Amino acid sequence: MPIQDVIQHLLNTLETKGFKTLVHFELEGVCELHANQHKLDYLGINKKLLELGIDGELKSEYWKNQWELVSLFNGQSPLKEAQNLARAMQVLPKLMCQHGASKVMMVPVAWGADKGRYVDGSGAIFSLDTRSVHIPNAIQMNVSVENKQGENLFAQQGLGEWIQYELLVNSYACCLLFLPEEDAFKRLALRQDYGLDAELSSPVVLSGGHQGSIALYKEKGKHNQAMGLEPLFFASDNSVLRYAGDWRKTARVEHRIGATSKNYDPYLNMLFILINVLEGIAKWQSEQPLPIFEDKALPVSLFDQPNKHNESQPNGSKKEANKKDTQQTLGALSLFKNDNWLVDRINFYCQDMPCINGINLGDKMKQMMLSKYQRSVITLES
Repeated sequence: MPIQDVIQHLLNTLETKGFKTLVHFELEGVCELHANQHKLDYLGINKKLLELGIDGELKSEYWKNQWELVSLFNGQSPLKEAQNLARAMQVLPKLMCQHGASKVMMVPVAWGADKGRYVDGSGAIFSLDTRSVHIPNAIQMNVSVENKQGENLFAQQGLGEWIQYELLVNSYACCLLFLPEEDAFKRLALRQDYGLDAELSSPVVLSGGHQGSIALYKEKGKHNQAMGLEPLFFASDNSVLRYAGDWRKTARVEHRIGATSKNYDPYLNMLFILINVLEGIAKWQSEQPLPIFEDKALPVSLFDQPNKHNESQPNGSKKEANKKDTQQTLGALSLFKNDNWLVDRINFYCQDMPCINGINLGDKMKQMMLSKYQRSVITLES
């Protein structure tokens, strides 16, 4: 059973319950330019994206030659948005090389891709220090939910908070979905390991609020800026004299912790988001008290790591050695393999799908995900 059919089934389930979910991706990357090229031809690239039916626009990002693909709000469904990202990740390298780039990198970290360090405490002023800056690249997902009247339900108290909580709780064991290669974990440690805390603001742990790695934006955004503002009056030089707006229209949860990677699967990540939306809605409707989420560190690797305490112990008996082997910090692969939350939820929400013929779809999808790392071919077919 194609995963796109599963996503559509979840969307139909939400619609039956009276909800419409909106999800939008953002994709970051870095490129190198031809020697005679000063910048990418963004106009040419965006014209081609439009011709290809991709609801996205490429623009420059903060660091040298860093770029970002942002969603255009054309009313696309979450399924179409996943298709947009999957297609963009396929065509962008070739497309960008046709419009000024000599090399395109869709990677968690662009090592040494820029130079320059901030003056201590400035947060924006560069010093004479020209040491390399390693650029982190993210894939972010913005989520909101509307009712049948088209009203953003995150403007109310409760639903946005519940969906944020579900994503925070469930992203730990499922981090393999959005941190799908080893450099994705090195990206989380850039600020600490390379002294880039002043230069980088990318999140490093699972955290909530309006500035965390899974943030809920209502009145304020991640930089404490007012949300939902739009220019109202302009001066003769086109500077904005006055803003107006309504944060209720732009209230959303932003999943900021994902890493750009060729291993990132837009469809699996969309499925993960929609399952959490369904779970959040169910908890919200049951009027359960919202638990408090404590910040939580993510794994440090795809793979299990020996406990540092154990590494310092002398070699002992066979019994001690066996005990030592079990005392490991689990990596993302083991966490995903050992946890059944996503499997159970997929099986639950998809049990009434037509043509499923008794297949435990969640188990099949888990096998499909793990097969990428086991170099075996497992499909969703029965």
